Amino acid sequence: MSRRIVAITAGLSQPSSTRLLTDRIVASVQRQAGDGVEVQVIEVRDLATDITSHLLTGFPSQRLGAALDAVASADALIAVTPVFTASYSGLFKSFVDLIDKEALHEVPVLIAATAGTSRHSLVTEYALRPLFSYLRAQVLPTAVFAAADDFADDALARRIDRAAAELARALAVEAPRARVNSWSVDTGPAIADVPGAPASTPYDAVPDFRALLGEQIAQ
Repeated sequence: MSRRIVAITAGLSQPSSTRLLTDRIVASVQRQAGDGVEVQVIEVRDLATDITSHLLTGFPSQRLGAALDAVASADALIAVTPVFTASYSGLFKSFVDLIDKEALHEVPVLIAATAGTSRHSLVTEYALRPLFSYLRAQVLPTAVFAAADDFADDALARRIDRAAAELARALAVEAPRARVNSWSVDTGPAIADVPGAPASTPYDAVPDFRALLGEQIAQ
């Protein structure tokens, strides 16, 4: 049975050093975990409007719902954020805030971060690790940090491989999780390789607001 990994990447620019680091980690995990590993990358940047709407209304969009379902179904998670004001980015945290508090219980999580300088290298330990520990995830021992100058350094490649090996070993001993599939899929750049889901949503039966008011609104 294939194992599902979801990689959450929260870079804001295109191209993004955060996405570059995510891709390198994913490639190393796939190489070390072998066949039967399915990886989905969620670009949080592409869900920014959906996340804001959900925080304001309490209702996720179809696409955001599919992303949250994917996280809840994942056998393992890769979480990569840029550093903003000495911590994870607000957009990254806003997405994590929407994940069900029970969804990551004992799920292996590889944490990683990018920044302009190495002065932020401990952000994985004082910000990311406590965040996912609070969600009762199994945060892997090796975190990956990459400053702008690190991408050409062999030391970064070795650290990526070590973290990826830990994730591959965790996948080998964990039982596959049940798939959560509550939302139909809105195809877009933020969601890749999500299996088909029912065409309806829990809110399809809610009447139109105008019908509730009994008013005709001019077009």
